[in-house]
Amino acid sequence: MSELPKPTGAPAHQNVTFPSAGATAHGYLALPPSGRGPGVIVIQEWWGLTDHIAQVADRLAAEGFVALAPDLYGGNVAHDSAEAFRMMQELPVARGVELLSGAVDHLLGLSEVTSDTVGAVGFCMGGGFVLYLAAADPRVSAAVPFYGVIQGEMPDFSGLKAEILGHYGELDTSIPKESLEQLGEAVQRQSGITPDLRLYPANHAFFNDGRAEVYDADSAGRAWESTVPFLHARLG
Repeated sequence: MSELPKPTGAPAHQNVTFPSAGATAHGYLALPPSGRGPGVIVIQEWWGLTDHIAQVADRLAAEGFVALAPDLYGGNVAHDSAEAFRMMQELPVARGVELLSGAVDHLLGLSEVTSDTVGAVGFCMGGGFVLYLAAADPRVSAAVPFYGVIQGEMPDFSGLKAEILGHYGELDTSIPKESLEQLGEAVQRQSGITPDLRLYPANHAFFNDGRAEVYDADSAGRAWESTVPFLHARLG
C-alpha cells in the first residue's frame, strides 16, 4: 500500500463495550435523532477508530441508522503509515471477521435497532473487511466497501446474501482496475449477485475529509448520496 501521512485527531473513540469473540470489545455507537433505526456496522481504516470513522458513524445516525464502529485495534491508533501497516498485519483476517461478527451480534441485540439484518460500511482495510464479513455472515444484507483492500486470498462468496455497492478511485494505484474486475467476476460467479462497483476520478481515501491531499468533495458527495438510499432500501 502506498505511503500515507499520519492521521490527525484524538485517540480512539470508545463509548460502548460488548462481548465479542470471547473477549470484551469496545466501539463507538451513534443513535439517530428518533432513537431507533436500522443497524449499520462502520469498519475502520488501517489507522484505527479515528475521528473520521466516528464522524462517519455520526453521519449515518443523522440519516436514521443505528451505527456501531467496533474498535478492531483495542484502543490503539496508528501515528504513521509504518505503524498502521504493522497493526493491520497483526490483525489476521479470520480474527477480524470474528470480532466483527460479535459486533453484529451486539448491534442486532439492541432494542434501538429495528432491522433483522445489518449494513456494513468500511474504508481501506475496513472496506476489505466489509467484503470478508458479508461473505461469512448472512446477517449482512448491504455491503458498502470504500476503496476496500483485500488482504491475501479473495473471500469465498458462495454464501453471500448481501447486495454490494462499492466505491473506488480511478487514481488509486493500490487497487488497480483489473483487481476490481476480478472481484466482480468472483462475486457474480460464486453467489449469483452482481455487485455495483463504481469508479470515481479520485485517489485512495477520497472520502476522508480530514486529509486535504486526497479528499475529493465531488466524488465523496456522489458516493454518499448513493450509499444512504442503498442502505435504507436494503434495511428498511
